[in-house]
Amino acid sequence: MTEDILALVPVYGLVVLAVGTFLSCLALPVPSSLLMLSAGGFAVSGDLVLWQAAAAALTGAILGDQLGYQIGRAGGRYAARASRSPRRAHLMEKARRQIIDNGGWAVFFSRWLVSPLGPYVNFAAGAAGLRWLRFTRASVAGEIVWVSVYVGLGALFADDIVALGQLLGDVTGLLAALAALAVLGLWLRAALRQRDKLRPGPIRQRARAAIAQVTNRRKE
Repeated sequence: MTEDILALVPVYGLVVLAVGTFLSCLALPVPSSLLMLSAGGFAVSGDLVLWQAAAAALTGAILGDQLGYQIGRAGGRYAARASRSPRRAHLMEKARRQIIDNGGWAVFFSRWLVSPLGPYVNFAAGAAGLRWLRFTRASVAGEIVWVSVYVGLGALFADDIVALGQLLGDVTGLLAALAALAVLGLWLRAALRQRDKLRPGPIRQRARAAIAQVTNRRKE
């Protein structure tokens, strides 16, 4: 399937690039990185114009990020209304604050350094209520890096695009897995701390026991 998609690049060129990066930013299984590498290679051979290929890929990626953000924003409102548990609402609010405080950098690095996480960061940023302007700035900056690196590498290593694509895919996949593990570890630590806070301590337990004894004596 990947080979069939790549075969469309010299035929439909800019449209394939824009649609490919757009769909990949919505978590659809499109080999957008390989498409951009191929576009760089085709630009060297004269089938495409380098700056036009980069502009098409960048446009699709930015539009995909925006749609993902809006989807997350709509879903976040629904999740907030559906959460009736005070504890769950507290955890959701804490996660939301974390994204708002550090969301700009998360959006930026998830565009290119850990690109497999990019679509999910879009959804999370929208759901958490990260300001649109802040999201857009980080998104555009990160996508410029992503497109420039992949289209540029495709032009520099036009003869080894497939091998280069596999190598970059392995590296970004590993980094994404490590980032996901780090986020999971932080979330678990926060959840355990919250549980410890909600669990009654020894002093509170003794106070409750004393109150219960006094109440029982009065009843007797």
